[in-house]
Amino acid sequence: MPRPPARTFVASALSATALLTATACSAGPDKAPTTARAAATPTTAQSPTTTAPALTEAQARDALISDADLGEPWTPTQGAATWRDAMLKATTDLPDCRRLLDALYTEEFFGAEARTQAVVGLDDNWDEAQLRYQVVAHRPAEVDRTLGWLRTLPEKCAQFGATTARGVPQAVEVSEAALPEVGDARQALRVLLTGATEDDESLTLTVDVAVVRVGGDAIVVTNGGLGDVLNEATQAAVDLGAHRLAEVRKQGRVQV
Repeated sequence: MPRPPARTFVASALSATALLTATACSAGPDKAPTTARAAATPTTAQSPTTTAPALTEAQARDALISDADLGEPWTPTQGAATWRDAMLKATTDLPDCRRLLDALYTEEFFGAEARTQAVVGLDDNWDEAQLRYQVVAHRPAEVDRTLGWLRTLPEKCAQFGATTARGVPQAVEVSEAALPEVGDARQALRVLLTGATEDDESLTLTVDVAVVRVGGDAIVVTNGGLGDVLNEATQAAVDLGAHRLAEVRKQGRVQV
């Protein structure tokens, strides 16, 4: 069955975002909606001077996206893809690039002190891609430090060699990816890992990773697969998720 244009599910997600921002606008003239236009150049915002109380687990779950938000062909995940261990579990002698590979494999970008409050996994049943969406609680300054590190990687790790846990060599390319202008600070990368099968056939894993800080919380989206990995899906997840998290934050926080 041929895939319909990517705009089918992206438009659905952005329509939902429009409803969220329209609600925000009703609060007053100073609540203008955020324009969801793609921007390859990230913006930097000042971190809040104090950390807001943490979201409850229920609020964090309310900030998640679902397969219904992205539409067909996305469904709840059926488990980790085989390429995760086969290709993402890799290392290199370059410290920053090794840190990136470790973060992609573990899907932990902020270190041990960060706390994942809610997470959802989705599968693209047509292209066999997998998307993972996290709501993370961490100090804003630490999130911004991670964002700053991610911004250096298209230069530091533009092209490098890595070796998988099975000893297979890989060529890795890292480039900047576009994101909608949502949240307070953001950065996205596209990572290509190219190796060979046992039959010496070339195999390329594509992984999008996007991190967005929304006030004192953050969202992390990874979208990867061996077939087509649509950046439009990554952008739609980020756009809807950031607005949803912002709305949940407005609805009230729990003092801790």
